[in-house]
Amino acid sequence: MVYRMAENNEEDPLLDKADIEYMLEFETEIFLDIVRSDGLVVAAKGLNLDLVLLNILKVYQDPGNLVLVLNATDAEQKYFDQKLNYQHVYIEHDTGDKRIEEYLCGGIHFLPARILVVDLLKKRLPIDKVTGIVVLRAHRIFESCNEAFVLNLYRQHNKTGFIKAFSNSPQSFTVGFAQVERVMRALFVKDLHLWPRFHALVRSSLKKHEPQVIELHIPISEQMKKLQTYILEIMNNTVRELKRLNPGVELQEVTVENCLIKKFHKILQTQMNDIWHQLSNKSTQLIAELKALRHLLLLMFYSDPISFYSTILEYRKADYARTVDWVLSQSAELLFRDAKALIYSADKEFDPEFCPKWEALLEILKVEIPAEIRKNKSPENTTVLILCSDQRTCYQLNEILSQGPRFYLLHEALKKKVPLNALSSNFKNCDSLPDVAKAEQSNVKPKTRKGAKKMKTDEEAGGSSENIQPSIDEEELEDEDFQSTYILTMSESVLKDFDESSREESILTPFTQMENMNITQVCESITAPKILIQTFKSGENYISLQNNLQMLKPNFIVMYHSNITAVREIEMYEAHRQSDTPLKIYFLIHAGTVEEQAYLTTLRREKEAFEYLIETKASMVVPEDQDGKSDQCMTLQRGSATPEKNTRKGGQAEEPAKRVVIVDMREFRSDLPSLIHKRGIEIEPVTITVGDYILTPEICVERKSVSDLISSLSSGRLYQQCMQMQRFYSKPMLLIEFDQNSHFGWNNQYMISDDDSSFKVQEKLLLLTIHFPKLKIIWSPSPYATAQLFEELKQGKAEPDIGGAIAIGDHDLDLIETKYNSSVYDFVQKLPGITSKNVDRFLRSGINMQAVVQKSEEELRDVLGNPSDAKALYSALHDECSSAKEAQEKPKFSRVPGKSSRGGYWRGKGK
Repeated sequence: MVYRMAENNEEDPLLDKADIEYMLEFETEIFLDIVRSDGLVVAAKGLNLDLVLLNILKVYQDPGNLVLVLNATDAEQKYFDQKLNYQHVYIEHDTGDKRIEEYLCGGIHFLPARILVVDLLKKRLPIDKVTGIVVLRAHRIFESCNEAFVLNLYRQHNKTGFIKAFSNSPQSFTVGFAQVERVMRALFVKDLHLWPRFHALVRSSLKKHEPQVIELHIPISEQMKKLQTYILEIMNNTVRELKRLNPGVELQEVTVENCLIKKFHKILQTQMNDIWHQLSNKSTQLIAELKALRHLLLLMFYSDPISFYSTILEYRKADYARTVDWVLSQSAELLFRDAKALIYSADKEFDPEFCPKWEALLEILKVEIPAEIRKNKSPENTTVLILCSDQRTCYQLNEILSQGPRFYLLHEALKKKVPLNALSSNFKNCDSLPDVAKAEQSNVKPKTRKGAKKMKTDEEAGGSSENIQPSIDEEELEDEDFQSTYILTMSESVLKDFDESSREESILTPFTQMENMNITQVCESITAPKILIQTFKSGENYISLQNNLQMLKPNFIVMYHSNITAVREIEMYEAHRQSDTPLKIYFLIHAGTVEEQAYLTTLRREKEAFEYLIETKASMVVPEDQDGKSDQCMTLQRGSATPEKNTRKGGQAEEPAKRVVIVDMREFRSDLPSLIHKRGIEIEPVTITVGDYILTPEICVERKSVSDLISSLSSGRLYQQCMQMQRFYSKPMLLIEFDQNSHFGWNNQYMISDDDSSFKVQEKLLLLTIHFPKLKIIWSPSPYATAQLFEELKQGKAEPDIGGAIAIGDHDLDLIETKYNSSVYDFVQKLPGITSKNVDRFLRSGINMQAVVQKSEEELRDVLGNPSDAKALYSALHDECSSAKEAQEKPKFSRVPGKSSRGGYWRGKGK
């Protein structure tokens, strides 16, 4: 491969040291651009950057370098470690000393940001020795996240290391105001590299070796067309009603076309988060109905008629109909009426339609592919890969290909308790019916084909969530133990001339010997032509489809569902393969339906996202110091910790006093520590038993989100936490922190059950304040407001004692139980003038309350050691308190002479 030369006409020395693997032309361009300068790379979905990342890591894998990788999954770490033959594998549960040894060994380290933040703050990591940081999924970086905290700490102490970021989600940079500029500022990069699929270099690289694609436009039945029309009409009416109820809200993205894509509700949620609490119950219900209608529409195409009809029956129940309006519309009535035609004939016989793609798939597997195998005369090396969008469809196709469509439909009808009525002639001759019916009558689940055991994969987990495409409801996937991979083998009869009478016969047999074997071992052990049914999305099993294809090396691919990410990864695989025999792909799609429209909408939205980013890149202004390599970088400026001039010292600047907040290690899962640090306050991460944040020697804060508050009040855990704070700190505080994107108010939206309300939570909170009168409750609308409040609470106060905070633990709690009576200890703490500083001295004096009442104020001063505390306790014990009746009889105001139109003015007593 030819590398581009540097300006001095010499090849980059880093590239000479690395064993660079072959890359396509556009991958080489990405690699060279990002190696020589920091930046953010945004590539289209499916343009897998794993090879680029692998070569970058090879460049810096020398032990003399120390490179950190953020946002990598466990599967990606395993994949890159295996490719790099790297031995220093980071383990999250290692002790601090063990991680220090790993850091000093150099090399590549995959780290969760939560652990890395702690290591940076505790100086375990030699930050000035770090060569650079590689950030994956850069679109998830925002100002307050832990990854941004890591980069901020890194740039404060390291001005020479690199930062290289990657993302395959261009649409994420179009949500919000100036999102790409904000991400780049948080990443400390100045260069933006855009690589859409329509880039000239990408097109030319993939065009050199294109797969042979056979696109099959499969028509749907007239009955399915009617049902599709009814559902789309209901969705259109729902969208119009939603816009009518909210004329002042920007709902341009809420269209029937956009409702079909998988991420529609995520887009809608992002757009309406700030105003969600202002929407009426009717509006939120309409949004939920759109999700249900979309699920119903996709169920008709992606599942089977039995599942679709059983779902229709659920929607017709009175419990659901009372909560929604679309069920009572005319289109819904036609939908419920005509849905029966998918299952029953005109004579009310059980005669369900086959899914249109089933027949096309059977013909491909029984006619076209066997003909190709006979033509090539190499059946032992043949692998057919069928790609689906979800595990349920994988199970469905496995049952159809191994047992037959009629067995599957009968099995589903009995399982979902759909009335069979009289069977049509097509099903009366089904050999599988007696076994299935017998099993159903005996309440025994009918046995399915063998070989459905869960298989191991070469790559156990990983990948991004960017490839997730429309599928049936995820809740249904959990009902059964569906697998992501099924393997079947072709019988010898498939290699013979095709006989029309064998079209309905089951000629594919499942592979049964799959225990303790991964996919590669299974494929190598099978000599007959094999068929693999898998999901194409990057989920828990594969790091990417492209790597999976390199492992399986299929001869034929059947795209049962459409997906742009999967299509492009297949293109990438074929371009890297560079074979004279092109890969043959059968692309099944329902033309003129919502399936095709959803595919085209996804393409359009990605194209518009890249066009927006291209325009933004041409017009955005990037500050010269945005890379953070100079001290003038505005992103690195921290709060109010700026030196002030002292006139007594000739105008010299004084160093600001060090401000410290002790933070419990578990709190680094939240954004608050990062925002506190941004205000110029040092963070001390330690493991503390009492409280979450120690602001001063007296102030201890327990932070609770609204959901944590409700669960802690119900379990009684919050009572124990407040008791511990009051024992050791004179000013315990309970911080109730709301989500910054939700409504800052207490209402019933936080309660899930209908028989419960927020008032019960308020009652428990009121009881908590009665039991702990010294407890202060802080209501914060967001983490940003909390960080500002903490800074104000620390003003003019002493800094907390780190050693003392660590020393307060379970041992101290046990000591209190054995040293004092816990009930007496808690009672004494509630007395005025008794603080965490003098409570031990008071109890050690050995006096009881009767003796305390008899002591004078001077004697109490000797016991407590503080005159103000002694006065507060003495006054509480001896001063008379007026009754409520006397307080009402006393005049609240008195006439005071003064200049006014009435000869005086009113003034409250005691003022």
